[in-house]
Amino acid sequence: MIVQTTRFGNLQVNDERIITFTRGLLGFGQHRRYALIQPADGGYFFWLQAIDAPELAFVVTDPNLFVPDYRVPLRAEQMELMGLGSAAEAQILVIVNKRGSVLTGNLQGPLVIQTKHRVGEQLVLADRRFHTRVPLVDLSSPVKAASA
Repeated sequence: MIVQTTRFGNLQVNDERIITFTRGLLGFGQHRRYALIQPADGGYFFWLQAIDAPELAFVVTDPNLFVPDYRVPLRAEQMELMGLGSAAEAQILVIVNKRGSVLTGNLQGPLVIQTKHRVGEQLVLADRRFHTRVPLVDLSSPVKAASA
């Protein structure tokens, strides 16, 4: 499928990269179909590009890369509605924002994606441990090379 974007122009996207959020995303309920675009091989950040709105895209990431103990408490009825046999069948992403030199993740509003049928839902977690602006990366800090 060809997806029009304002950031990257027209992109060829495999159907396996199209995700339908049955209720849309918070504040963007009218947009339900998104393409998950990986700008670089091996990168930690992706673009979630609205199929029908070239100007609408979100940077997303796997929160466990930055907050290893983060878990989304899925209730049995939520899993059933999404067609999940277990929480392990879901891919969890969070929307990333930039505040000054820090990239933050919205851990209070995770995106839960059922990967087999590529359907997703944005949850709103009531747990006070989770916030909308959890620091993930400080861009002003030098990158340290991994030791061999």
